[in-house]
Parts: sequence; structure tokens; C-alpha cells
Amino acid sequence: MASASSSTACWTSSASSATRCTSWTTARRSAGGWRLALKHPERISGLIVQNGNAYDEGLKEFWNPIKKYWTDGSDSSRQALMKLLTLETTKFQYTDGMSDVSRISPDNWVHDQGLLDRPGNNEIQLDMFYDYRTNLPLYPAVQAYFRKHRPPTLIVWGKNDFIFPADGAHPYKRDLPQVEFHLINSGHFLLEDRFDEVTPLIRDFLARKIA
Repeated sequence: MASASSSTACWTSSASSATRCTSWTTARRSAGGWRLALKHPERISGLIVQNGNAYDEGLKEFWNPIKKYWTDGSDSSRQALMKLLTLETTKFQYTDGMSDVSRISPDNWVHDQGLLDRPGNNEIQLDMFYDYRTNLPLYPAVQAYFRKHRPPTLIVWGKNDFIFPADGAHPYKRDLPQVEFHLINSGHFLLEDRFDEVTPLIRDFLARKIA
């Protein structure tokens, strides 16, 4: 968590750290931020969304085997997801769709895979895939929150992302007409190769909308 000008006004990407704040600007890649917004909408001073989905349109081909597991809950569907925990897939997340793979350190996927390969972690990850289904029923409430509260919002989205494709970025404009919207020529972890393009957008947004 990075502190802002006040000890009770925070910029955070962490649900746990946000509980200490009376207001915050949150950077979203996961569903936890939407749960915070629904619980304390009055505390959200702004949103920065980086390939963070809130619409059914954003769950495309990558999610098909996961959706099958949600539907039947079978062991065969669960085991079919083991391929998502391999080094090949971990590297894919960092490199697919990137405009300049040479800028991405292999340390990223080597380190991540080392953590994924810890004993017992496969079952934890598979449980999390199954639990993700509980986020989808929240989408209508999240979208209603957008329309009612109209938080200042910056979207910086890797347009080549296969996991959360740009199909999930465009619907934000329906519910947040004033959204600042940027599709970047990058993939899932766009900050890995387009940090120098995205950072000025974030700093400018915070200076104008939040400071």
C-alpha cells in the first residue's frame, strides 16, 4: 500500500490494507476490489482497472474449461485444469500478446512457478478456480454501483490479453460514460512491457482526479 497525503486516504490494490483507510483509490485486477466497493461505496475515491473483469462479456475462450468445472463439479473437469498450473501456462501469461517480450524478465515466471509448485498448492489453486464462480452473480451489483456512484475511473487494458480480453473492457463505457479508456498494445501483465507508457497515465489520473 502506498500512502497518500492523508494517513486515512490510501491508494491500494489490497483488500486487507484497505480496511485501515477511510477512503481509497483502488487498482483492480481481481474481484476482491468489487466486493470492497459494494461494501463501502462511499469510501472509493477512484478506480484504476488493469485487465480486471466485471462483465460476462470478458469471460471468453480461456474460461471455457473453468466454466465446465463450475457446471459439473466433476473430478475430471477439475483435473483438466491442472494444465493451467504448468510452467508453460505461467510463461504464457507473461508473454502472450506482449508487444516486446525482450523487456520481460524470465524471473517472473520462474519465481511464480516455484511458488505454484509448493506441496499441496495445486489443490488450493483448483479450489480457487472453482470459487471464482461466486464472483459472477456480483457483476450486476457492481455495474449498478458504477452507474449510481460514478467513481472517477481509469482503464488501462492490454488489448491482446487472452485471459481477460478487451471484450470485457468496452462494457465499462456503458456504465461509466466519463471513464478514461486506454487499450494498450500488450497482454495480460501489460506493466511488464508497457510500464513507461502506463505509468504516466496513472500519475496524471491521480493528480487530476484524486489529489
